[in-house]
Amino acid sequence: MVHIGYTMMTEQAGPRELVGHLVRAEEAGFDFSVTSDHYFPWLRSQGHSPYAWSVLGAAAQATSRIPLMTYVTCPTMRYHPAVVAQKAATMQLLSEGRFRLGLGSGENLNEHVVGRGWPAADVRHEMFQEAVEIIRALFDGGHVNYRGKHFDVESAKLWDLPDSPPPIGMAVSGEQSCALAGRLADLVIATEPKPDLLESFDRHGGAGKPRVGQLPVSYDPDRETAVRRAHDQFRWFGNGWKVNSELPHPDSFQAATQFVTPDDVAASIPCGDDPEAFVEAVRPYAEAGFTEIALVQIGGESQPAFLDWSEKTLLPALREALGGS
Repeated sequence: MVHIGYTMMTEQAGPRELVGHLVRAEEAGFDFSVTSDHYFPWLRSQGHSPYAWSVLGAAAQATSRIPLMTYVTCPTMRYHPAVVAQKAATMQLLSEGRFRLGLGSGENLNEHVVGRGWPAADVRHEMFQEAVEIIRALFDGGHVNYRGKHFDVESAKLWDLPDSPPPIGMAVSGEQSCALAGRLADLVIATEPKPDLLESFDRHGGAGKPRVGQLPVSYDPDRETAVRRAHDQFRWFGNGWKVNSELPHPDSFQAATQFVTPDDVAASIPCGDDPEAFVEAVRPYAEAGFTEIALVQIGGESQPAFLDWSEKTLLPALREALGGS
C-alpha cells in the first residue's frame, strides 16, 4: 500500500497561506503531510521562507487528522539538537501524536546564516550522528549530559514529553548516510527513487521501517503555464544533492541553473493536467519500495486549484494505479 502526501513548501508561500493549504489538503484526502524547514528559498522567484515550526504549530491546531512531519530539519547548525528535541516533543503534544521528526544533515543555503561556516560532508555526518543521539536521549526522559566532539549538553531535560515520542526519520543520499539511518532512524527519507538507497538502509538495520519519498509536480490546465512555473521556481531540482547541499544563496542557484531549459525541467517533472503523467512519475517510487510519497505542487498561488484537482482526479487515479488508503 502506498500513501500519498502533501508538501507544505515554506519556500513558496507565506505562513497563513501554508496553513490554509494544509487544511484543504486534509479535506481533499491526502494521507499525510510534510513541511520543509528553510531559512532561504532556493530561488528568489519562490519568494518566501517563514519559520517552519511556527507554521507546524498553527497547522496542528487547524487540522485534526492529517499527520505532520518536518522534511527535513537540520539539527546541527541553526538549531542545537537539544532545542530540536524540545520543539519536536511539543509538536507531538500539540498534534496529539500526529508528528514525525524528519532530520537531515542540512544545506549550506540555510545553515550558513549563523556564521559557523559549512563543514565538509564527513564532518556533517559526525555532527548529525551526535545530534540524533542527543535527541533520542532526551526523548527517553530524565536529565541528559553529553560530551561529544561537536556538541555538549548540560543537564537538559524535556519537561513536556509525550507518552510516545515522535518517530525519527533520517534523510539519506549515499552509503554513509544509509548506514547511519539504518542504525538510528525509525524511518528513512529520500528524494530520488533509487532502490539501492533503500537496499542499503535495509542492510544496516532498516528492514521493515517506513520509507518516505518526495516528488515535485506542476499541475495546470494549461501545460505551457505549468512548464513555465516549474522552470521559474524549481529548475534547481535537477542539480543533485551534492551540488544543492553546497550552494550558499538563492543567487548561487540562479547562476548554477542559468542554462537549464523549460524542456529540461518538463522531462523530469510532470506538468499539465494529465493524471496518467503524474501516476507514471510516482510509479518509480512505489516500485523502488517507498511506502509514502509526498507530492510538491510547484507555485504557492497554484495550490487551491491543485488541491481541488487532486481530490477529484489525481488521488483517485493514484490509488487505483498504485493502491492506497
